[in-house]
Amino acid sequence: MMWKYLLAWIPMVFIAILNGLFREKVLANRFKELSAHQLSTVTLIVLFGLYIWILLRFLKLESAKDALQLGVFWLGCTVVFEFLFGHYIAGHSWSKLFNDYNILEGRVWIFVLIWTMIGPYVVYRMQGW
Repeated sequence: MMWKYLLAWIPMVFIAILNGLFREKVLANRFKELSAHQLSTVTLIVLFGLYIWILLRFLKLESAKDALQLGVFWLGCTVVFEFLFGHYIAGHSWSKLFNDYNILEGRVWIFVLIWTMIGPYVVYRMQGW
């Protein structure tokens, strides 16, 4: 079952990359960096919500517990990918990567992670499964 969850997570990487490109090419030209970060966080949550809504129509989870397990698995995949890709491929420093978690400075990336974890459960319940 984990392979199925992993395969279902991979499109989220591409959704996030496209959202990041939108932030850099569109939002960054119209807003300050922090505002662009915050807006792109909202757009990514919405895009992930739409993806999860569509995906759960096909994935056919058997229980709310499965939905929670899916979310926790995706959270782990996302955090591991973010730090490994962000540091070793994109070349970002560890401090830059951790900075996106500083909610006291208006960095709201943590909400994407929270939604990644609870989104499958929320959508599962909304769809009445």
